[in-house]
Amino acid sequence: MRHLTIVSIAAAGIVALSGCEKGIDTAEMERKFQGVNVVDETNLNEVMLTVGDPNEAVNYFQRASSADPDRIDLMRGLALSLVRAKRTNEAKIAWAKVVDHEDATNDDRVNLADALIRSNEWDKAEKVLNAIPPTHETFKRYRLEAMIADGNKDWKKADSFYEIAVGLTTKPASVLNNWGYSKLSRGDYPAAERLFNDAIRQDTTLFTAKNNLVLARGAQGKYTLPVVPMTQVERAELLHSMGLAAIKRGDVETGKGLLRDAVETHPRHFEAAKTALDALENT
Repeated sequence: MRHLTIVSIAAAGIVALSGCEKGIDTAEMERKFQGVNVVDETNLNEVMLTVGDPNEAVNYFQRASSADPDRIDLMRGLALSLVRAKRTNEAKIAWAKVVDHEDATNDDRVNLADALIRSNEWDKAEKVLNAIPPTHETFKRYRLEAMIADGNKDWKKADSFYEIAVGLTTKPASVLNNWGYSKLSRGDYPAAERLFNDAIRQDTTLFTAKNNLVLARGAQGKYTLPVVPMTQVERAELLHSMGLAAIKRGDVETGKGLLRDAVETHPRHFEAAKTALDALENT
């Protein structure tokens, strides 16, 4: 009898559960699952924009955008991936489409200007930046403004924009390097040397800044390597750059000596330095 009672209770539970299932709002359940999928997709989008191969990311966002062409996040993903893949002509077109979207932001317009600069369309980039309200103050905006001012040889503006950009980022190494190169191109070698040193202090792996530092020192007749972290290969390459700087300055014998040091320092065959040295010695 007790067994029969238990079976009856179990059967009643099953009926009750069945009734609950019938009472579930199917549309609400689908919405909840859709929300989970959106979260998963968002994570996938972020992954594709960071660790994924740029061209694979382009293919991913092209497929996603064709399935849902009005989603601005997918349009941005495609444009960013095209920039990462160095497909600059396609990137500027993609960013132009993003900017035409009703939900476009000033950051999107800055990214369009960036893509235009990468395509060597400086005048168009300047017009895009000029149309952005001055209240939109971001590191990327001022870095681009500085580069455009450099191109226009408006040194006062360039220095002002570089200084603002440096203050708007926690990783100023690249912009300090750009600012230093601007000073180098103007012939202000001591200022360039200071800025390249600042860039290297911020990022000891930035070889471009190390090489530029050597050029700034060489232009001043300083033919000793700066005291900065460097690998053996980097040391050889910096000696090579310094040798060329010395030769350009007219100090040919010093340049030859630096090129010999570069050849001897490099752990492998250093073709560029050897070729330059042979050309000098044969003449």
